[in-house]
Amino acid sequence: MAESQLALDKNRVQQLEKFAQLLPNVMGAVRTLSAEVYKDGALSCKVKRLIALALALGAGCHNCTLAQTKYSLDNGATKQEILETLSVVASMRGSNGVAESLRVVQLLDELGKL
Repeated sequence: MAESQLALDKNRVQQLEKFAQLLPNVMGAVRTLSAEVYKDGALSCKVKRLIALALALGAGCHNCTLAQTKYSLDNGATKQEILETLSVVASMRGSNGVAESLRVVQLLDELGKL
């Protein structure tokens, strides 16, 4: 993967802000839902973000993968917890799960987390 995951993530954030400006009511609803879903409950926010990361990888959503990796880190996930999440994805999705997980490995490397 030659493209910088940090650069892709920066572009993701910029485009998301444009989306929010163009569709403020929609983005407001999405942000309200996310705030409710990801607050600590029976599962911690960190665990929920790791689950979301696994789902993003399974769906092949690059923007979601970048966002959920960063959110996982922001909520205290360790390198090892993220790598174990990748191992679950690999066990459930096989070689496709491994291939999608490479984006996370590169992002962690670019962030100096490996």
